[in-house]
Amino acid sequence: MRNLRLVRRETPLAGGQFRAVLVGVVIALLVGVILLLATGNNPVSTYLRMLDGAFGSPRAWSNTLTRAVPLGLAGLAVAVAGSMGLWNIGAEGQIIAGAIGAAWVARLAPDLAGPLLIPLMLLGAVLGGAVLALGPALARARLGVSEIITTLMLNEVAIRIVRYLVNGPWKDPEGNNFPIAPEIPDQAKLPGLFERANIGVLIAAVVVGLFGWLVSRSAWGYELRIAGSSERTAEYVGISLRTKILTVLVMSGMFAGLAGGIELTGSASRLVEGVAGGWGFAGIIVAALALMRPSGVAAVAVAFGAVQIGGLSIQTQGVPAAIADILQALILFGALAAAVFGNYKLVRGEPATTLDTAGGAA
Repeated sequence: MRNLRLVRRETPLAGGQFRAVLVGVVIALLVGVILLLATGNNPVSTYLRMLDGAFGSPRAWSNTLTRAVPLGLAGLAVAVAGSMGLWNIGAEGQIIAGAIGAAWVARLAPDLAGPLLIPLMLLGAVLGGAVLALGPALARARLGVSEIITTLMLNEVAIRIVRYLVNGPWKDPEGNNFPIAPEIPDQAKLPGLFERANIGVLIAAVVVGLFGWLVSRSAWGYELRIAGSSERTAEYVGISLRTKILTVLVMSGMFAGLAGGIELTGSASRLVEGVAGGWGFAGIIVAALALMRPSGVAAVAVAFGAVQIGGLSIQTQGVPAAIADILQALILFGALAAAVFGNYKLVRGEPATTLDTAGGAA
């Protein structure tokens, strides 16, 4: 076991993201059978309940798709940066900044008609996320400061800003002293699509699909992949790394901010401390499962949303919440493991030394 090491495959296994998620689900379900039997629960009925809770009715589908919207946009935010080898760990704070931007627009123009107010609120959300990402983007592009540290630290800044607002100047006087802002105007709420889903599902689908196409099919996306794979090659062909870094990180913040705006105008309806809901951190998992490819984010977000909604549904069957959470974690770890071993393989033997590579010592 001590001589085992990971070596990158010359050709990745076929299937990509779909294979990784599918294998992860199968592994998790098999391990989950043992867990459920050990706790006195019927695995078949539990899994059928999860499937029915996520996809068994129009309402179930609406819940799954609604949950997939912030997951998909947060995952896209992380994947956009990841496509160039960067890590945006600040999507959680950028979602909060987006919600603040949308709420601010609603406070400035509460009497505007819905067809005008909603786009302005979403624009405010996009700008809010972009502003929070701008500092780390400049620091990384101009000074070489790690974007991991700066984006992560700004999460706390965003949390404290929203806490100040809902406990101070924006606090709802009719909120029974709870730290919440007033509800947004009725005309500022996104129109419904079906059941509990609203048109935020369509907005997110268009954004994710359009950017996935842009990265995989356009000249701009080709330059982005070159810049992410080799800085020397990028410089040789005349690609400005500073410009690309700045653009990608700000764009990443914009997508996360949009998630905050859709959440506020959709299911949240008012600004609260927990408006981000952990979506930003979950987006890191979504992006990882999509192998940092924006084109795979949508499918992974729906699958992840289904796992979460299905996990909630089995709690009504008497399955403890902890077991539901463990099943979700097993699926995610299984999928991540499948993604890793699709690109790497375990081999025996010691790593080659410098002398071995050079042909051995004299």
